[in-house]
Amino acid sequence: MPFEFERQSIGDVILVKPRVFGDSRGFFMETYKKSDFVANGITDEFNQDNHSKSTKGVLRGLHYQAAPYGQAKIVRCAKGRIYDVAVDIRPKSPTFGKYVKVELSEENKHMLYIPKGFAHGFVALSDEVELLYKASGEYNPKADRGVLWSDKDINIDWEIDFEPLLSDKDRIQPKLSEINKDEVI
Repeated sequence: MPFEFERQSIGDVILVKPRVFGDSRGFFMETYKKSDFVANGITDEFNQDNHSKSTKGVLRGLHYQAAPYGQAKIVRCAKGRIYDVAVDIRPKSPTFGKYVKVELSEENKHMLYIPKGFAHGFVALSDEVELLYKASGEYNPKADRGVLWSDKDINIDWEIDFEPLLSDKDRIQPKLSEINKDEVI
């Protein structure tokens, strides 16, 4: 099998480790194979791919889309290194307000599956970062929502010793206690 699937502390979030075939010419790896993903519980249909570029210190998130436009994601870092974070915002979940954080990098080539009902964010740890991710729903600007990256109730340990670079939107996101829970899948 070209992938290893590792459930995280919140079992719905899955770290995917692809098998990498490398030699003196470079490497080859599969980044998605529907049959393997479905066999390991990832049954979403992915219909949008995204690519972002960030510089060191950029923090993006925590983002999600309101119902019925929620998105599951498969995130990977093609260049550089990030901490990737998924926060459970499903109101009836026993892990509501808890998060998973993993390091994704061009070296480890790991990917993170984040289901619907989670807010997603990352911080760029290297000079240049390129992030690629598959989404199970198309972007809908009217459904664009977020949670404050520094919400003390979530208390994410970003493991950074610098003030992150944020968008204006991400500076003023609501706290988890302030989001409209009826909008979460």
